[in-house]
Amino acid sequence: MTQTPRRSAGQDNDIAALALLWLVGACLRLSILAVPPLMPLLHASLGLNEGQVGLLSSLPSLMFAMAAIPGAFLVARLGIGSTLLIGLLLNAAASAARGLVPQVDFLYATTALMAAGVAVTQPALPPLVRNRFPRRIGFATAVYTNGLLVGEILSASLTRPLVLPLVGGHWRGAVAVWAVPVLATALLVMAFGRHLVPRGRPAADARQWIPDWRHPLIWRLGFLLGGVNAMYFVANAFLPDFATAAGHPELIESALTALNVAQLPASFLMLALAGRMATQRWAYVATASLSLLSVLGIIASRGEGMVLWCAVLGFSNSITLILAFALPSLLCAPADVPRTSAGMFTISYGWAMAVSIFSGQLWDWTRSSLSGIAPLALCAVVTAVLAGTLSLAGHAERAAPAAPVTPD
Repeated sequence: MTQTPRRSAGQDNDIAALALLWLVGACLRLSILAVPPLMPLLHASLGLNEGQVGLLSSLPSLMFAMAAIPGAFLVARLGIGSTLLIGLLLNAAASAARGLVPQVDFLYATTALMAAGVAVTQPALPPLVRNRFPRRIGFATAVYTNGLLVGEILSASLTRPLVLPLVGGHWRGAVAVWAVPVLATALLVMAFGRHLVPRGRPAADARQWIPDWRHPLIWRLGFLLGGVNAMYFVANAFLPDFATAAGHPELIESALTALNVAQLPASFLMLALAGRMATQRWAYVATASLSLLSVLGIIASRGEGMVLWCAVLGFSNSITLILAFALPSLLCAPADVPRTSAGMFTISYGWAMAVSIFSGQLWDWTRSSLSGIAPLALCAVVTAVLAGTLSLAGHAERAAPAAPVTPD
């Protein structure tokens, strides 16, 4: 009689760690993407004008840029595990509080705090992956990015048809509901975080949390990831008006759905391939080039071809996103991963906001719908060129040494 092989305790710990990592990734977007579907209700309840809607929509990206470096400070001072808890708890508390006071200023403040919680969490993940999975950096990065993308889709797609009826149609209750899984994840990290965060923390001087802005790698990574973020945010923002100007308003929902849902199969594919592709420069160049081709396809298409090219853009861009998230862990010494990640996030989200503002202004100046989409092609070119400058030789994960840790 043959016996079924038993999993070792180490394998069980890895499964628990990856499950927690996925949940933390999902919490990066769950509470944020719940707001856009509720915007008509916020309009009616708070009397928001379009400028206020724009400010509310841009606050998360602004905070992602501003609070990333404080996140690196917390990692250096308190360690990865404590930083994760602070970020998750701030995210949950501020998300639940968004509907408590019927003033728009309070909504702004709590939205900013919620996004700050996410921003603090983000730079803790690359060093966590580098420490906990030093030989599986690409795979572990794909795991939490898959959670991020699933979180986007769940909150954006379920808020109106499922959550809103459960809370009697009140937007305040709907935004509070999405704080529950974030709080639950924080409690799970608190209870079982020993499986996720290695004992100790990176051997680093606690004062070394400020990114080295003189190092060209930070700028290359920042603008590379910034191009990816800009393509996603600008496409979501301007596709509806672009489709309308092209005479196909009936394709708006299909195009946006294709752009966002196509990210999901890409993220599942990367669970299998990220470990190999993350150390191959051609993979970054190829996926960025495919994004460029898809942008040109959207511009040139008439009719349903636009939907197809939106799906290609979502697919290729999400692969580049996953690969880019892994770069600080692959290219930096363990002690430098938090501050390099923070610098990368600061530059990338700042760049994405700048491109979004520029695209809108260019559209207003030229009165051409092409102006809102054309900057995406430039972002794809910049991403491909910067990817071509990366030196990934010798960074194969199978050769990655375990990260040094020191006792807490």
